[in-house]
Amino acid sequence: MTTALITHPDGLKHLMPEGHPERPARLEYVLAALEGKTLEHVHAPMAAEDDLLRVHPPAHLERLRAAAPETGLIQLDGDTFMSPGTLAAAYRAAGGAVRAVDMVMAGEAANAFVACRPPGHHAETATPMGFCLFGTVAVAARHALDHHGLRRVAVMDFDVHHGNGTQDLLEAEARALFCSTHQMPLWPGTGAAHETGAHDNVLNVPLPPGAGSAEFRAAMTGTVLPRIAEFAPELLIVSAGFDAHRADPLAQLDLVEEDFAWATEHLCDLADAHCGGRLVSNLEGGYDLAALAASAAAHVDVLIARGAA
Repeated sequence: MTTALITHPDGLKHLMPEGHPERPARLEYVLAALEGKTLEHVHAPMAAEDDLLRVHPPAHLERLRAAAPETGLIQLDGDTFMSPGTLAAAYRAAGGAVRAVDMVMAGEAANAFVACRPPGHHAETATPMGFCLFGTVAVAARHALDHHGLRRVAVMDFDVHHGNGTQDLLEAEARALFCSTHQMPLWPGTGAAHETGAHDNVLNVPLPPGAGSAEFRAAMTGTVLPRIAEFAPELLIVSAGFDAHRADPLAQLDLVEEDFAWATEHLCDLADAHCGGRLVSNLEGGYDLAALAASAAAHVDVLIARGAA
């Protein structure tokens, strides 16, 4: 089977102030790096309200709709903005993640990469933050559990920033396991090892500034991968942020493209062992354009090879 690439041009219409790191060029560079690869291209649909309401209250959606500007930009917090195209982009990012789950569950794709923006893993239950409006990966996980009737879904987040939103949205959900490697100390300041969730279903493995390949791989092989294997998920969802790359301007980890490919291989091994190969990856951070593009390509190359095997 093929790997699905789920994206939409609306992701380019989510505009930012000049100099903002979460800019449309991020998506342009990722898509350019994936050109010519053997991928099934799928347009991300708009998320259904029911899917968003599995993790966000109606008031959250209403506030975002009311805030959406007709012209210009409005600021939701210190670094989260909305332009006239933002709301549609956010709905398509969440809808794309749900579509990815549906495709791999139906056997229409071996695995999937959702290349949309804005990212989602910082959006909390009723709080947009950290460039994120909706908890995209949490929406996808709850859709898999509730709509497809799965008993166990695991989320692995290797973005350099802790996925505080995904943790907030899933930590009370016993059917979901959330695992994260991230730099600490670093914004948003959450993700300590003692944060374990209401059902011992959260695993945080913070890494110190300057940590590189050896430390990351040790955290994965010694802690994260065994925990996911023990949980035995029926679907594995990846929050694929590439800002732990040594070139990224917003953090101080020292990973390179080969580390993301290595992690993807091991996550695919787990998906093969427990999930029938079912894996959905969702683009999160990554703010050096060249490093982001190269890392995303390395990640997707593994998905393609594993899906075709």
